[in-house]
Amino acid sequence: MLRVGLTGGIGAGKSEVAGLLVARGAVLVDSDVLAREVVAPGTPGIAAVAAEFGADVVGADGLDRARLAQIVFADPAARGRLEAIVHPLVRARAAKLIAAAPADAVVVNDVPLLVETGLTPTYHLVLVVAADPAVRRERLVARGMTAEAADARIAAQATDAQRAAAADVLLDNSGTREALAAAVDTLWSTRLVPYERNVRERNPVRRPETLHIAEPDPTWPQQYERVAARIRHALGDRYLRLDHIGSTSVPGLAAKDVLDLQLVVPDLAAADDLADLLAATGLPRYAGDWWDGPPPGGAPEALLVKRFHGSADPGRLVQLHVRTAASPAWRYALAFRDWLRAEPAALASYAALKRRLADTGATTTEYAELKDPWFARALPELDRWTAETAWSA
Repeated sequence: MLRVGLTGGIGAGKSEVAGLLVARGAVLVDSDVLAREVVAPGTPGIAAVAAEFGADVVGADGLDRARLAQIVFADPAARGRLEAIVHPLVRARAAKLIAAAPADAVVVNDVPLLVETGLTPTYHLVLVVAADPAVRRERLVARGMTAEAADARIAAQATDAQRAAAADVLLDNSGTREALAAAVDTLWSTRLVPYERNVRERNPVRRPETLHIAEPDPTWPQQYERVAARIRHALGDRYLRLDHIGSTSVPGLAAKDVLDLQLVVPDLAAADDLADLLAATGLPRYAGDWWDGPPPGGAPEALLVKRFHGSADPGRLVQLHVRTAASPAWRYALAFRDWLRAEPAALASYAALKRRLADTGATTTEYAELKDPWFARALPELDRWTAETAWSA
């Protein structure tokens, strides 16, 4: 199944987005609903809250939410103590509901504090609903909240910038409901449905043969970090290092809009052992063996065998190169990245090559081959630079 984390600041309209997704077939796990369930009368949750904050936060009908809100929203430490009680209970209940969903489901977990709790790497995709702060404030006041209380609730949550950094998809809900519904329609049909199918069937998205060199995107490192966080969460300590490589890792360099990541493992057996975990994360393996080209001076072909994974997400192309510790290719990938970052002349030469080849109308495959003569000239310069600077991986 596909796991989608849905979040947004208070008043942004994430509940409306949740409803639109459910209408299109999503399975909703609403953390607000679960948060009420786990502290319902007679539950261990409400007993723990009363023990922590005093019996006066519990009334005849259950939790006195107004009283509790006065305590925790005025005191971050108190809010942290409440979250330490409620959040584990909510996560446990959510896990049961997700496990009961169909195998081909798009499961949307509505989590108001998804960014604040650090759970974003546990989802295939994080969807953030955003709206202008003035619009959010107006909506909260219309619900009966004072302007001061609305401002306090907004300030108590993650900032818009923090949520945007965590977002694989950012939906702006400052406009009309019709505009929001159209955006959800597009997201559902062009990304979520095919993403779910690709995860279930373990199909990596194939890169298009139509070559497009994009202008440098300052968010590429941020996008890498989201993918990397999912890999780290899934693999734990079962790898040696993980890095952002390739053109999108070099600030200011135009590139194909593809994130290249490099995972270094002890050997190919370790790489094969990680294949299922990576596939479940949304990075299934391309079939067969893959090889890196030999670096200057050559290397035994057996050392250059690697495993190659790609993203199941049609909205974010990713290539994951899984290389062994014995292979020289992973060091060259890092050295090349650092050389371009450090040497403006090398960066300018490589950027000019990219634009020149893009103008020829070459396909993506042809483009890779046409770069070989430039690399044949550049790699000796790279070797000199690594020696002169005493570069090390």
